[in-house]
Amino acid sequence: MYNTCNVAITKNEDESRALLEGLDLIKADKLFTKDDIVMIVPNFVSANKPHPSSGITVGTHTLRTLIQWVKRLRVKKIIIACGAGGNTLDVMRKVGYDKIIEAESCEFVDFNTGPYVELAINHHIINKLQVNQVLFEKTKLISYTQLKQHEEATMSASIKNVMMSIPSTEEHGSPKKDKGIHRDLHGFIAKMAENIKIDLSIVSCNPAMVGTGPINGIPIHTGLVICGDNPICCDTVGARLLGFKPQAVYYLYLLEQLGYKETDINKMNIYGLKLKEAELIFAQKVYGENFTVD
Repeated sequence: MYNTCNVAITKNEDESRALLEGLDLIKADKLFTKDDIVMIVPNFVSANKPHPSSGITVGTHTLRTLIQWVKRLRVKKIIIACGAGGNTLDVMRKVGYDKIIEAESCEFVDFNTGPYVELAINHHIINKLQVNQVLFEKTKLISYTQLKQHEEATMSASIKNVMMSIPSTEEHGSPKKDKGIHRDLHGFIAKMAENIKIDLSIVSCNPAMVGTGPINGIPIHTGLVICGDNPICCDTVGARLLGFKPQAVYYLYLLEQLGYKETDINKMNIYGLKLKEAELIFAQKVYGENFTVD
C-alpha cells in the first residue's frame, strides 16, 4: 500500500508555518495531480472545549492554511469530511470550522450520515460497515490531527483520526461503541487502515495532548509538526515523541505484522529536525526534562 517513507519534523510557534515547511521538505505537492478529488479529514472529535488551544480539535487557522495549500495545486475538488463522536455540525459551529469551509468554498461531508455503501473489512467483530459513499469518490486523502495520548488507543495520530472518523454514529451510536468497535479497538483500526489509504499525514504537536486523551488531557504547545507521505511512518514518529516504541501502539504493531511498512525509524527518510532533537524538545516542553526513547 505504501512505497515511500518520507517524514518531516518541523518547529515553529506559528503552526501554519511549521506545516508549510514540512510539506515543502517532503515535496508533498508531488503527491497530487490536477485530476485529484482531495479529501481532508480533520480531527473534529468533540465540542466539549470548543477552542483549538484545548488540543481536542485541530487549529482553525492551520486548517485554512492547508485548504489554501491544496487549492494552489489546482486539484479538481476539495472535500472536507469527518465524523465526530457526537454531533459533527455542532463541533463545526462551536469551533468555527463552518465559516472557514464556507469562505474557502469547499464541499463538506459528515461521515455520520449517508448516502452509504458497504465496506468489508473482515474484522472478527465487525465484518463490514456502512460508510459514506464519498470515500469511494475521492482519489487522495489527507489526515490532519493533533497528537494525543489516548485512554484506549494508546495514542491518536493520523491513522486513528481517519479510521475512527469514518464509522457513522447512525450505525454505531455515539460515541461509536454500540456495534463493538471498542471491544477490539486496535484490531478495528488496523483492519480499517488496510482498506483506507492515507496519502498525506499531518500530525500537529502544537498543542499535543498528554495525560489522558482524547478529550480530558493536558494540552502542551511544543511548536512541532510532523508531516509524512506514509501514515505508519508518521505515526511511529509521533509515538516516539510520546515515549512509545511502535510495538507499544498495538494497531501499529498489527499493521507491521500484516506486512505494511514502515515502523523502523532507520529505514525512514526524516527531514527537518532530527528525531532525537524533536524528542528532546517534546520532553522538555511536556515534562521539563531532557530524555529520548533510546
